[in-house]
Amino acid sequence: MFYIELKERHHEILEIVKREGPITSEQIASLLNITRSAIRSDLNLLTMSGMLEAKPKVGYMYVGSMERQKIADYLNAIRVGDLKSRPVAILETTSVYDAVVLMFLEDVGSIFITNEEHYLSGIISRKDLLKAAIGGGDIHQMPVGIIMTRMPNVVTVAPSEPVVEAARKIMEHEIDALPVVDEIFRNGQVFYRIVGRFSKTNITKLFVEIGNKLGGDWFE
Repeated sequence: MFYIELKERHHEILEIVKREGPITSEQIASLLNITRSAIRSDLNLLTMSGMLEAKPKVGYMYVGSMERQKIADYLNAIRVGDLKSRPVAILETTSVYDAVVLMFLEDVGSIFITNEEHYLSGIISRKDLLKAAIGGGDIHQMPVGIIMTRMPNVVTVAPSEPVVEAARKIMEHEIDALPVVDEIFRNGQVFYRIVGRFSKTNITKLFVEIGNKLGGDWFE
C-alpha cells in the first residue's frame, strides 16, 4: 500500500464502487458518462493503493473500510503491557539535584517517585525541576518529595488497558508519560506498584510499526 493524493474523480469512483459494488469498469464509466479507457489509470491507481479490489468476471469492490478496520482491530488487541518501557523511579528522599542528573542521563521528561515501600507516591516533570532550580533553594538538599505531584493526582494506567486508552489519557491530561502500575490491596487500602512506563515515545514506535505492517512506503 502507498499514499496517493485523491482527485475529485477518484472520490467519485470510490463512492460509486461503495454504493454499487461489485461493479465492472464499463458500468463505472457509464455512470460517470465517460469512456472506460478514460478511467483505466484511475482504477489501476485505486487498486494498487488498496482502496479497491478487482476480481475477474466479478468487478471492482471497495476495501478501503476493511483496511481501516484492520488498523482498529490491531490497535484494540494491543495492551499497554505489550509496549511499556522500563520505568525511571526514585525515592521521595532523593535530592532535586540528583533527580535533574538522572533525568538528563535517562533522557526522560518525567520521573516517578516512590515511598520507602517502593509504591508509587508521586511524579516530577522537567517543569517541576526547573521551578525548584530557579526558586533559590538548595537543590542539593531539597528532596523531590517537596515538589512532586502527589497521589492521587497522578494519572496511571494498568498493563491490561488498551494502548488507545493510554494514548487518550496522555492527550487529555497533556502529560509526558504514564506510570504503568499493578494495584496492590492491603488492609483495606490500595497501593500502586510501578511495573513500567508508557510515554509518547511508545506511541510513536507503535505508529511506525503499524506503518511497516501496512507498507513502509507510506513514510517515503
